[in-house]
Amino acid sequence: MTIDEAQTLVDNWIKTTGIRYFNELTNTAILMEEVGEVARIMARQYGEQSFKKPDTEVNLADEMADVLFVLICLANQTGINLADALEKNLQKKTIRDMDRHRNNEKLK
Repeated sequence: MTIDEAQTLVDNWIKTTGIRYFNELTNTAILMEEVGEVARIMARQYGEQSFKKPDTEVNLADEMADVLFVLICLANQTGINLADALEKNLQKKTIRDMDRHRNNEKLK
């Protein structure tokens, strides 16, 4: 699935199953909540925190999909084509970081 297809799929889902988009502020808060859930799993699975008994049934892929879903909702609501935005962002990073990472002693 392309990013454009994902944006269309989410938009169709919202309009048929979700009824309507939550407003942008609500979706921003939901995005932060979902990112927090990913952070919680990462801290426990890859970091130094341990899982509590109720947390052992976590699904990182599902939580990342929740983040992507809400991000796509926000992009759709604000008229942003994420494929175009990502392409422009990578061009910016390529120019800005052309030698930066190559010359970073910490990365060697």
